Amino acid sequence: MKRVLILHGWGGSNFPHWQSWLASEIAKDYGCVSFLKFSDADFPNKNKWLVQLTKELQDFKPDIVICHSVANTLWFHLCHEGKTEEIENLFLVVPPSMKCDIEELKSFFPCKIPTNLHAKNSLLITSTDDPYMTRQEADELQKALGIEMLILKNAGHVNSDSGYGEWPWMLETINNL
Repeated sequence: MKRVLILHGWGGSNFPHWQSWLASEIAKDYGCVSFLKFSDADFPNKNKWLVQLTKELQDFKPDIVICHSVANTLWFHLCHEGKTEEIENLFLVVPPSMKCDIEELKSFFPCKIPTNLHAKNSLLITSTDDPYMTRQEADELQKALGIEMLILKNAGHVNSDSGYGEWPWMLETINNL
């Protein structure tokens, strides 16, 4: 049974966000899932979140990690520290721009793009109209990471506000790994 770790971004991913839906869908079929709730989601602190993520990785030992929004940037910082075991599958869903200047997220930036994502398989998922990353920035990130990219048309920031309360594609993809 695959162990799935779900990492939310700024503000959390409370119901009806697709991440909370996904966690419940995995759990209801007796799947093994951890939907880590980071401290102070509205005013996140990179260093505190790194400590929490590192502990969860050590305790839960996931096969699959699904990052949303600034959790992608957190994963990048973790990669630079080199303190994580390699996982099977990593999903990087709508990371913010590497030039992000949102006051509440300032502890996460600047951040260099990692050369090793500590995952055997990785997929970058972006949107044609994400308010936090332009299409050009997404293309540049994909090229720098050297991984495949799935581009969702008019999906905004891939959250409940943009119609992603349920995301059957993600559940099916996880189930088929």
